[in-house]
Amino acid sequence: MPTSPKLVRFKQNVLSKFQIYNSIFMTLPFDSVTKTGALLPLFHETCELGFKQGDNPTTIVETFFKKYQARRSAESQINLLFRFIQYIERQVVLFDAIEDAAFPIVNNMDGIGTLRSLKETAASEGKMEQLRNYLKAFKVRIVLTAHPTQFYPGAVLGIITDLDNAIKTNDLLKINDLLAQLGKTPFFKHKKPTPYDEAVSLIWYLEKVFYKSFGSIFDYIQQNIFDDEFIENDIINIGFWPGGDRDGNPYVTPEITLKVATRLKQTILKNYYRDVRKLKRRLTFKGIEDRITLLEQKLYAISFGSNMDNVLTLSKFKEELQEIKTELIDKHQSLFVSDVSSLINKVHLFGFHFAALDIRQDSRAHDAVFTSMVDSLIAHGSNIFPKNYHDLTQKEQVAVLSKIKGKIDLNLFDDDDVLKTLQTIKVIKTIQDTNGERAANRYIISNNQTTLNVMQLFAMLKLVAFHDDLTVDIAPLFETIEDLENAPQVMEELYTNPNYAAHLKKRGNKQTIMLGFSDGTKDGGYLMANWGIYRAKERLTEVSRKYDVTVIFFDGRGGPPARGGGKTHQFYASLGPTIEDKEVQLTIQGQTISSNFGTLDSSQYNLEQLISSGIYNRLNESNLAMSPENRKIINDLAERSYKAYSDFKSHSMFLPYLERMSTLKYYAKTNIGSRPSKRGKSSELVFSDLRAIPFVGSWSQLKQNVPGFFGVGTALKHYEDSGTFDKVKQLYQSSSFFKTLIENSMMSLSKSFFDLTKYMADDPEFGEFWKIIYAEYETSKRLILKLTGYKVLMEEEPAGKASIDVRESIVLPLLTIQQYALKKIQELQKAKPEAKEEIEVFEKLVTRSLFGNINASRNSA
Repeated sequence: MPTSPKLVRFKQNVLSKFQIYNSIFMTLPFDSVTKTGALLPLFHETCELGFKQGDNPTTIVETFFKKYQARRSAESQINLLFRFIQYIERQVVLFDAIEDAAFPIVNNMDGIGTLRSLKETAASEGKMEQLRNYLKAFKVRIVLTAHPTQFYPGAVLGIITDLDNAIKTNDLLKINDLLAQLGKTPFFKHKKPTPYDEAVSLIWYLEKVFYKSFGSIFDYIQQNIFDDEFIENDIINIGFWPGGDRDGNPYVTPEITLKVATRLKQTILKNYYRDVRKLKRRLTFKGIEDRITLLEQKLYAISFGSNMDNVLTLSKFKEELQEIKTELIDKHQSLFVSDVSSLINKVHLFGFHFAALDIRQDSRAHDAVFTSMVDSLIAHGSNIFPKNYHDLTQKEQVAVLSKIKGKIDLNLFDDDDVLKTLQTIKVIKTIQDTNGERAANRYIISNNQTTLNVMQLFAMLKLVAFHDDLTVDIAPLFETIEDLENAPQVMEELYTNPNYAAHLKKRGNKQTIMLGFSDGTKDGGYLMANWGIYRAKERLTEVSRKYDVTVIFFDGRGGPPARGGGKTHQFYASLGPTIEDKEVQLTIQGQTISSNFGTLDSSQYNLEQLISSGIYNRLNESNLAMSPENRKIINDLAERSYKAYSDFKSHSMFLPYLERMSTLKYYAKTNIGSRPSKRGKSSELVFSDLRAIPFVGSWSQLKQNVPGFFGVGTALKHYEDSGTFDKVKQLYQSSSFFKTLIENSMMSLSKSFFDLTKYMADDPEFGEFWKIIYAEYETSKRLILKLTGYKVLMEEEPAGKASIDVRESIVLPLLTIQQYALKKIQELQKAKPEAKEEIEVFEKLVTRSLFGNINASRNSA
């Protein structure tokens, strides 16, 4: 039976169901304000009609009250707006659950990019041996971060999961109860989560989703590609940042890091314990039953007891499972062998650590700690550092740090930052000793600018805990356009340093380098950030290969295209042979975790797509190399785009606009993440202090997704004006990399809605600035359509566009309320600055309306 088109499947299984369940939801009597459910559709209609007529949000809200609710008091009107927000937030959840439930129907689970498709293609092309060899070395690591782009508390995530299951079976009674529960469950967090809270909420995904999806993917590869042979390579693994990411987060302490690692170990052991209990019900054979019972008892002791690590080691556990498997094959006709193999595979993947905990800190914080540490040691008469250390040149300091020897006593220090940094290093060693080396063996230096930044950490690690054997990889993170330019030189200095080279040799001659898409885009604009990272990867690949080092690129990606997200699989599949691709590593954060990996189906599908993208690249190398002519054009486009974006960013109204016309300052009030919303302590807004998430998020709330397109239109227009637009068309048609960038930018444009803020054009202070943004949007949209030959944006992806359209429609009243409240705040601050209570109410409206809008954008990745 032929499969219906994806858009038809989406309409039948997502859109139709949403309309049915939403109508049930709208009639639920869960709040104290009567008729909220009946009034919301009327408000929605007023918004749609109002924007079509060119009305501003204030007029729309006032028209609604005049027409339908004229008798309400001002206070009652505000209460109704809060109720609307409450409803809309829950409509978004309902749509999420329906889309999750329909995932395996809407997406072809055996189609292009899946492992089955990859295996069949390789078999038909006679490339199975190539595929096996590639999988023996290739790895995908997804790194879960606590970056706050997800606004659902744990209770709501639980309801989404239950709703998903109920929708799959069309259990109307259960759906009705869950919708009622959803209506009464608060979304707002009254206090910020701690880093440990963030870790616990992400461990939920490890336990409920990744444990199973990783296991089934590995089982499939072993059974279908390797004919049941054991695979030494783990192929897929998980990194973990909550509790280890100290960059800009003073609440991540050494104690928290240790506590998170302990929780990770306990969780994986409990998962093994549950699986062994299931096996015990099947392995009731003589000689095996007793062994599995003893294994169950030991796992219980180390999972639920304390200080029981000596009861069962990882190697003993593996050994015992292997012996049980052998006995089943030899004496019991291989009964239930596949179940035992499956558990062996999970132990191979997750060890006793579950996820690899990364430690991360900013180079500037390290530098301050390092300077203070050296001063203290010299003052106490230590001879580890020469007394004139601070007078040496950077090159001389690097030479000293390369040959560093000795041990330092932490009791010598009383500076809190120094102690936290050095104790964190001690904690890494403790975690390795208890959970295994893979549990914590990578330290990332964000904002890395120089070789000295790396060597300072190298020295601290050796002096504090790793005196003879440094079992930690140091990963510099290059973020700004300038740092990306300098990165190859920094790495060459490290590769040619005999002591650092010796350390790399012990680590298998592998060097991890992290590249930051989010801050790169914030700094250089969309095209330049992506092209800058592409070029940096090429040059870093070249310099690494020159010194026989395998470079592993770790991409700091967010959800939306403006932070390196968008169609991630296509991005990796589009990289050519000039970029090292033995491993794919990327951060997954916030709503990207729940949307792309939140269910077993979506997790398995998206992981398979990532695995395939890297392998596809290798098996089809010849198609992807970029021609010199294409390089020249894309470079020129990036430079022109960078100039346009830089001019825009340096406009005198840029920061005031963000501060006063957007929701930027309200992010700090949402209590969704443990870390502060900006880096510096300045009360004034400083661009370099802005974190990428609130920066990109604020443009998104305005529906002016500037970081995802600004500069693209200007760059393309140069080619149109000079009559050479066919050159860009040729680039689009022949370069997968450029095509992916344009498609991702289209997604940003699709989610823009300038009618919402059209009223700003008349603002005496910000009107001209708004017009600059709108003109660039119009130019980018027109020329991207001309480039692609499409009639509408995202024409080639109708199901994705349909999903975006529904979500944008759901949050339209929410955005209207937000803009109405922002305008009221501005008016009150000018006319009645003393009316603090009134201003506070409208500020609450703005903050509350942030939630649903961000959650609705989950399909940005």
